[in-house]
Amino acid sequence: MLRLSFPVHRFAIAGTAVASFVLASCSESPNSPSREISPEGASLSQTPDVMDPTGRHVFHTKTWFENQARDAKPGGGTTTNTGIYYHGGPVLRTATNVVTIYWANGTIYTGQPAAGDYGVSSKDGSLIGDFLRRLGGSSYFKINTTYTDGTHPIANVVNYTGTWSNISASAPSGTDNVTDADMLKMLQDGFNSGKITYDPNTLYAIFTSGTVNLGSGYTSPPQYCAYHYHGTVTVTGLGSKTVLYAAMPYNAAYPQYCTSGFNPANGSRDAGADYEINTFAHEIEETTTDMMGTAWFDHRGYENADKCAWTWGTTFPSNGGTANVTMSGQLNSGLSAMNFLIQRNWLNSGSGGCSNGI
Repeated sequence: MLRLSFPVHRFAIAGTAVASFVLASCSESPNSPSREISPEGASLSQTPDVMDPTGRHVFHTKTWFENQARDAKPGGGTTTNTGIYYHGGPVLRTATNVVTIYWANGTIYTGQPAAGDYGVSSKDGSLIGDFLRRLGGSSYFKINTTYTDGTHPIANVVNYTGTWSNISASAPSGTDNVTDADMLKMLQDGFNSGKITYDPNTLYAIFTSGTVNLGSGYTSPPQYCAYHYHGTVTVTGLGSKTVLYAAMPYNAAYPQYCTSGFNPANGSRDAGADYEINTFAHEIEETTTDMMGTAWFDHRGYENADKCAWTWGTTFPSNGGTANVTMSGQLNSGLSAMNFLIQRNWLNSGSGGCSNGI
């Protein structure tokens, strides 16, 4: 990986995706965040390993994290900080809205909407949909309420607001290379055709199948397992707009690098979707706390989920596999509980630490 020697900033490249990086800040408690940027946070002394040469914030592979020296990994804070710092940028404070786009020449996940279908999220019967309908209100997502916009805590709310099964013969397949510009064009076409609705505070999650090279770095071996980013689209009636999106390649294509290694928590229902949920959670929580790469990150450039990447905490048996969290969704949602295996997230209280939920 190319190493950059200059301080980290997110930046825009005309006509291409706008690079957005995620790196966190400090507060002694959820309700009294420090507004001061640490010297390290203001000008990183080391290249942040989570930034690739384009400026995208990538979620590195399991083997990449395993090969990092333990003392080089981001750690906790002290009695006066949590080890992650607020840099003044925007967060998704009142709600995290998510739209899924399944972009392939055939079905990616069991139960996803039929080819060409779009609209309400209830059409999504996949494990991805089950997870999204339960994430908001969970003890796991509640970890993000220990982050703020500088004054107010982030809400424990995730809304699955729409889906689009963008399946066609011309969609990416095989080892097709899909650039960020390609993803932005697809999103723009979706907005202008009415398949998806534009919203500046929505994360548009783009899923592809097999070994499709989503983002030009998902090759053998992959450089990352997913990433979140932002770019510019032109929306009819609205003009030029910034859009938040996550590149979600098919992680089961490279199990050594991008899956937990445990048997799936939901048995044989759909192993590919089960494994994808882990990286999806990572990108959702980082977009929530650092949507433009100017809010929460530590002195090395790690966002909240980076600080706990590929760690699980306490696990338990589930359907012949392994899980570490149980989710039933928003309060009074009526959803039945389900188990998932999801990496821990960084708790921004006390002296900080990785947690399965609060």
